[in-house]
Amino acid sequence: MVDTYRRVRNTLKFLLANISDFDPAKDAVAPDQMLEIDRYALSRAAQLQADILAHYEVYEFHPVVSKLQIYCSEDLGSFYLDILKDRLYTTAPKSLARRSAQTALHQITQAMLRWMAPFLSFTAEEAWKVCGASESIFMETYVELAAPDEALLAKWGRVRELRDAVNKDIEALRADGQVGSSLQANVALEVAPSDHTLLASLGQDLKFAFITSAIELIAADALSIRVKPSSDTKCERCWHYRADVGQDPAHPTICSRCTSNLFGAGEDRKFA
Repeated sequence: MVDTYRRVRNTLKFLLANISDFDPAKDAVAPDQMLEIDRYALSRAAQLQADILAHYEVYEFHPVVSKLQIYCSEDLGSFYLDILKDRLYTTAPKSLARRSAQTALHQITQAMLRWMAPFLSFTAEEAWKVCGASESIFMETYVELAAPDEALLAKWGRVRELRDAVNKDIEALRADGQVGSSLQANVALEVAPSDHTLLASLGQDLKFAFITSAIELIAADALSIRVKPSSDTKCERCWHYRADVGQDPAHPTICSRCTSNLFGAGEDRKFA
């Protein structure tokens, strides 16, 4: 129970920290302008909320505790939030990419506090004092989330499966001491035509979804993964290994992507 509580609380701390400069009245991004993975995250939250409310209807609390812990650990911690860190920390503070992420995080936080309030009452109330608009979380009703997008859920469910397979090979390199993190790995990913079409639709954002500095997508008859350490230089700001680090003499330790995000128009992100 201590581990479950710690997981939920740590997830909540991350959410609150990353929406601290977000005002939904001014900064919220319209659903049709949000990045695809953010819309997926909201669909997944809506799917989970439907399950949780069905359990609460018949006073089943234990399944809610279990599902919330799994959601914080797997859906958020090891997938969505892990991918989101690059966008939250490296893109311009008021960029569409960051505001899209914060829009999703704000809605997830509001929904999650209501899910946990019946059994983590003091923690939910403590957090509500930070991000709530009313006197108490117990004066609120559940958030109305848009209906889950089944196509998005299916697409990103498959992305997660392929990402897990790649991560196993990266972890083997990490165990051998060849790489320190997934960003140090270059991946050549051979996939069947249907998976190739799915992954190719993410364009340049594919590497962000897999949290690697470079990924080569190859159409093949079956799944095959080749991973090797990157020979490029690590950008000290975004930690990606890129050949263009130091390309700008004025900023010799960062890559052109970070230079653009800091001093230029910023990178264009559409999917992850």
